[in-house]
Amino acid sequence: MWWATDDLALPETVQAIIADSENDIFFSAVSAWEIAIKTRLRRTGFQEEAIQRIPEQITANGLLILRVEIEHTLRVAALPLLHRDPFDRLLIAQAQMEDLAILTADPSIARYDVAVAW
Repeated sequence: MWWATDDLALPETVQAIIADSENDIFFSAVSAWEIAIKTRLRRTGFQEEAIQRIPEQITANGLLILRVEIEHTLRVAALPLLHRDPFDRLLIAQAQMEDLAILTADPSIARYDVAVAW
């Protein structure tokens, strides 16, 4: 979302990773699900416009969609309870299984055996 809204909180190093056409950047269906739920709950920073812009931002930025597979959901059970956010836990499981780094500002994700770029 920060990339799509040009949020200044997104560090230049992360902007460079996303902007580099040599990098495959995945957008997880988990993130879309989280945005949809938080928008519906009217959480700060989540607006209806964000949901409508997801498909266009995926296309405009050449993002690859990372679908949720049953193996990803089952992997969550093997994760230690270091972080209780169900969205983040599923993203961690996906990253582990697909050998991907996670772009996140959440320092607790780095406590898992997963590459974090931020």
